[in-house]
Amino acid sequence: MSDAAASTRTALITGTSTGIGRATAETLLSQGHTVYATMRDPEGRNARAASELESFARAQPGTVRVADLDVTSQASADAAVQRVIDEAGRLDAVVHNAGHLFVGYTEAFTEDDLTHLLDVNAVGAHRVNRAALPHLRAQRFGTLLYVGSTILVTTPPFLGPYVASKAAFDALAVVTSYEVSQFGIETSIVMPGAITQGTNHFPGASHASDTAVTTQYADLDALVARTDEAHDGLFDPEHPADPQSVADEVARILALPAGRKPFRSVVDAAQAGVDHVMAFSDLTREAFVRRLGFGETLELKR
Repeated sequence: MSDAAASTRTALITGTSTGIGRATAETLLSQGHTVYATMRDPEGRNARAASELESFARAQPGTVRVADLDVTSQASADAAVQRVIDEAGRLDAVVHNAGHLFVGYTEAFTEDDLTHLLDVNAVGAHRVNRAALPHLRAQRFGTLLYVGSTILVTTPPFLGPYVASKAAFDALAVVTSYEVSQFGIETSIVMPGAITQGTNHFPGASHASDTAVTTQYADLDALVARTDEAHDGLFDPEHPADPQSVADEVARILALPAGRKPFRSVVDAAQAGVDHVMAFSDLTREAFVRRLGFGETLELKR
């Protein structure tokens, strides 16, 4: 691997209009990276977010290119990645951050509701990988960094489809890592805890389509209404969960030399103990993979 490949210089980030994605784009720009900050409809619904990012970048050593990317469209993912290759000539890292939140009673989410959320939160990352991996494999280096969630361990009530989608997202990241490692491509999964401030995650959440079923759960409405408050209550008021803490960890990982990036990192102001659970889980998984005789897929081939 060349010296140029040893540190991340060009990154594509999904979901940069708000929250963690926006903070990550700004952090990488402040460190001198070329950032392709992607979002849906940057000339329309997200025009203000795009303009703010471009204004921020003018005072930074890095360069921003705001790009349209809808993770529910393979053609959109392909076009965004091709733009990076055409303009920058290389792609060092893909940061999978785009996602959406559903809040409500699991039964009341229709088949279409659940399918849509899985499409956005899990299949969307797969589409972006399918666009990016041919280029990363050809250059034989790069990083896939997934912004996951501690929720696949903590599994709180009233977030059923979201929990399922983030579990699928994590599983796809893990199984993809075995294959791409053999082409010099590293994987890191950053797992934030709940973040209720500085992001549109909870305020912008969607709700179940089947209102008739929702009505039948009316006795629990007071509990659902407390979802935001309950998550806020997890944190010390003097040390609230902040998207910037996740962005800082993403930037730290991307700055590490090839072969030194952690496979998993937990950033959780709620201190739910997920780091201990995942450390044991990954050790168990890795031991099983080695027993199968596939141990080389756990090592980065350079």
